[in-house]
Amino acid sequence: MTPIEPDTKDWTWVLQRGCPECGFDTTTITGRDVPRLIPANAAAWVDVLQAPRDVHARDSEDRWSALEYACHVRDVYRLFNERLALMVDEDDPTFANWDQDATAVADDYGAQDPGVVGDELAVAAAAVAGAIDELTEGDWARTGARSDGAQFTVDTFTRYLIHDTVHHLYDVGAPGT
Repeated sequence: MTPIEPDTKDWTWVLQRGCPECGFDTTTITGRDVPRLIPANAAAWVDVLQAPRDVHARDSEDRWSALEYACHVRDVYRLFNERLALMVDEDDPTFANWDQDATAVADDYGAQDPGVVGDELAVAAAAVAGAIDELTEGDWARTGARSDGAQFTVDTFTRYLIHDTVHHLYDVGAPGT
C-alpha cells in the first residue's frame, strides 16, 4: 500500500479542550478513569476488525485502512506502556522518537492478519490498563517528555493515550467509547 502523508500536527491541545472531530473531551476525565475506558476501546477495535467489510481497503488514499489504524492502536498501547514504565521508573525521561508512519510501512500494517491484530491489540490494551490501574498516588505527577519537547505528567499522558485510541475509532467510522 502507498504510504500516507505523515500527520505533523501537535495533538497535545486535546489535553486543554474537547476534540471537535471525534467529540472526546479529555478535560472531563482524569488519568484514573483511563483504565476503565481502555477495555471498551479495545473491544470496539476488535469489533472493527470483525466487521463484515474489507478491513484492508482504504476509503481514500490519504487515510489508513481500518486494519492499518488497528495496527497503529495496538502499537500505541504497547509504546505507551513502555513509556509509562519509564515515567514511573526514571526522573523526567525523554522518550525516543517513534515515527508511526515509518513503522506502518516497515511492519506492513496493511498485510497483517486482522484476527491476530485484534488479539494483540486486546493484550496490549489490557497490559497498559493494568499498569495504569497499579499506579500509586505519587506516580500521577511524575513527568516525561517526547523527543519533540512535549511535556506530560502521568495524568496527562494517560488522557492523551485514550484520546488517541478513541480518535482513531472516529477515523474508521466506528462508535467510540
